[in-house]
Amino acid sequence: MTYCELKQTYLNVAGINLYCEYLINEKPPIVLIHGFASSTYTFRRVIPFLQKHYSVIAIDLPGFGKSDKSTSFIYSFQNYAKLLLECMNQFEYANFSIVAHSMGGQIALNMALLAPERVSKLVLLCSSGYLKRARKALIYTSYLPLFDKLAYYYVQKKGVRHHLNNVFFDKTLINDEMIEEFGKPLSEKGFYKALIRLLRHREGDLLPNQLQDIHVPTLLIWGEEDRVVPLEIGKRLVRDLPDARLITYKKTGHLITEEQPELVFKNIMMHMV
Repeated sequence: MTYCELKQTYLNVAGINLYCEYLINEKPPIVLIHGFASSTYTFRRVIPFLQKHYSVIAIDLPGFGKSDKSTSFIYSFQNYAKLLLECMNQFEYANFSIVAHSMGGQIALNMALLAPERVSKLVLLCSSGYLKRARKALIYTSYLPLFDKLAYYYVQKKGVRHHLNNVFFDKTLINDEMIEEFGKPLSEKGFYKALIRLLRHREGDLLPNQLQDIHVPTLLIWGEEDRVVPLEIGKRLVRDLPDARLITYKKTGHLITEEQPELVFKNIMMHMV
């Protein structure tokens, strides 16, 4: 079974069109949540392994990938979490596990905090953590005319390859297809309007006392060479989450699903037992 056999559709959830790739079978459901400025493409090398053992649901978050770049949605982690919980209602799943990368980790943790009875297990891949809300001065500045043009210039200035170099340890894995796929959303004007709304609405990451209320069994997987979310964040999370353990991979960067897909899959399987 190959990745291309997943069905592709749009789900309308709370007035937002969400792009979704899924394969529903008799096996337990697993939800894949990508990180900042990414999409379901993040999981393309892991999905072929997972779909032999799970019903797989991968979703582009609002503002990213092929989903709506809404200018009315409030881009907070709590709202993302509520939207994905409602999405799982549409699939009629009462319980499910989550695999989440980077910023998606904060959304997954919010889902577990809001609906602990629904989230069976968590796997957080290089999850963001302990980030505070954007400074008020930057939020106020974002309301200035042409701020979206400035954001576009800032992102485009260094190019997609530069950004990919930052998330890979093994840079030989970067190819033209990857540059094209990761570059697509960065070329859309709507992405920058959504990005600004995320800057304004994103609350700070969950606090230690909130993390300590999450009792869902959690596996943290980290690349030891992660330059985006350093391993120290994983070490803090494993201390604050009551039922968590941490696994690290040597010579691996932030985009762990590209560099170590088989190992990620094997560790997911061990955690789900």
